[in-house]
Amino acid sequence: MVKAKKQRPVGGQLRQSQVLSTFGPGSMVDLPNQSVLIGGLNHWEGYKEQLIYEERLQKVLCTKLELNQVKLYAPPVDSSDPLASPTGISAFIFPTWFVAQVKDSVFISGDNGKSYQTRPLVPYKRLIKGQYLTDDKKKVPVVPVRFVQACLNGHISDIDWYAFVKNVCNCRFNTQLWLDESELSNDFTDIFIRCGSCNERRPFSDATIPGSAPLGYCKGERPWLGSNASEVCCNPDNGNPERNRLLVRSASNAYFPQILSVISLPEADADLKDAVSVVYEEFLQYAESQEDIKRERRKERVANALEGFSDQTIWEEVQKRQNPPEEASKTIKQVEIESLLSTDESLGSDVPQGDFYARTKPISELPPFLENKLERIVLVHRLKEVMALVGFTRFEAALQDIDGELSIGVRRAALDLESTWFPAIENRGEGIFLSFNKEAIKDWQLKEPVKEQGNKLYQGFVKWRREKGIKEDKIKFPGLPYIMLHSLSHLLITAVSLDCGYAASSIRERIYAGESGYGILLFTGTTGNEGTLGGLIEAGAKIEQYLSSALELGRLCSNDPVCAEHSPENQQENRPLHGSACHGCLLIAETSCERRNELLDRSLVVNTVANLNTAFFLDS
Repeated sequence: MVKAKKQRPVGGQLRQSQVLSTFGPGSMVDLPNQSVLIGGLNHWEGYKEQLIYEERLQKVLCTKLELNQVKLYAPPVDSSDPLASPTGISAFIFPTWFVAQVKDSVFISGDNGKSYQTRPLVPYKRLIKGQYLTDDKKKVPVVPVRFVQACLNGHISDIDWYAFVKNVCNCRFNTQLWLDESELSNDFTDIFIRCGSCNERRPFSDATIPGSAPLGYCKGERPWLGSNASEVCCNPDNGNPERNRLLVRSASNAYFPQILSVISLPEADADLKDAVSVVYEEFLQYAESQEDIKRERRKERVANALEGFSDQTIWEEVQKRQNPPEEASKTIKQVEIESLLSTDESLGSDVPQGDFYARTKPISELPPFLENKLERIVLVHRLKEVMALVGFTRFEAALQDIDGELSIGVRRAALDLESTWFPAIENRGEGIFLSFNKEAIKDWQLKEPVKEQGNKLYQGFVKWRREKGIKEDKIKFPGLPYIMLHSLSHLLITAVSLDCGYAASSIRERIYAGESGYGILLFTGTTGNEGTLGGLIEAGAKIEQYLSSALELGRLCSNDPVCAEHSPENQQENRPLHGSACHGCLLIAETSCERRNELLDRSLVVNTVANLNTAFFLDS
């Protein structure tokens, strides 16, 4: 594994939020002259500068990942001070095979009169100062080959190009290889790997044959963790070795981060927790008694941070962190909705730098279509969302379950050789919370047309689960209330974004559908203060109007009647997780949706032209 040079790359830097959402450990990033693989957490320097403390999130991580203790740190910021300790994230050159940009290309006449442009395919070790040396001793630039191989466990490696060509020739393994590509097509059937000695070539389309192993079996390579970080690779269901799969380096399925997030909720001892968090990592985490606390407080920095709190109070908080107490387990979303529903008039503190502040909006008179359905409106003036990156997948995204928890049985690739901490960021924003009547939802589910549509959606879910090879006990059908609220949320995001000042892609959702209640939280969140400009709060003041607009948007789609009549069981369209849903009505930016635009059906929200009589809301 070749480590990229320790220098600031031309073209800019990554934001901290990008390290979590797009370019985390194990992801590939294109630089001007090469492609690199972002290094694992064991290759990060200076990350301890910013500790993030979110007790509820840390407890969930400990429970789900079976760890004793977990810490959260913000991604390190590159220091501009040459005398300071090095900070930043290391990266490795990957792939380590390159295609030479030979100007005087040779053209080979192929089948059916096609012409193929051919270029040398060379490994990194054959490059001279990062360039390819031609036969006439001229140096020419190279670009990374755009094909690599990976498996469902997240392992990734260079394709063994010599072994791939060995299928058609018997030349020695250090011969020069050539990449032949058609000038008229970029299809795999028009790409060949050719041996420079015997000119035999193998079509690259062989690497895409399903059910075969043209690229061999995975060796468990994890180059983002270093050169000696390989592990045994096998299918966890049957124990058989996993086949390598072709992966286009810049493809959207090359990296799916798995992120867990919580909304920070106010606690009675929030000020104490914040004060201890400032100095816990550096001064208090190894304290063994109250005397140690007293001794540490002689230091000016500690004394300033803990001013106003007694030694005993601080020691009790330190003990809680060292030995977290066992509590009755509640899901992430269960805690959040219970807090939002417990808001009589206000929750949290109305201070400029506060983490959470919400006020209940009085409901005086509702329009007929909302009577006995909308139960509570809460305007969240300030909120803080803490997001932690816990792993990643390739080829298929691993989503959280509807309770906001980590999915069970996911083939999650590791961020570190040994997980003791995870990268995290804090987003601040505002939001609107809507709570819906439990009895109204229960009565709606008992209607026969709703049951029939629910069965179709369930059968589509079963079909999707079977196609993905997911066992029944790994993921459950979320239920009709979730799909209905999820669909309403998408309609509401579209309606609100037209007037609130935020782009639709900046508004996100959290759907609550469980025993604790039913609700939708629309919120913004950024690492700065751009998410607290007040646009959503202003929209919340007249949310009934936006709900009316949202329902109107859902009644008619530009693709009706095709969209309205779509069935999840339809084999031709192959959209088993959709009812009446398409890009013309319900599908929105994936940054906004918590389910990657799946589990949607507007016929559960309002009556459509298909007239299924399954709508939760009556015509206004």
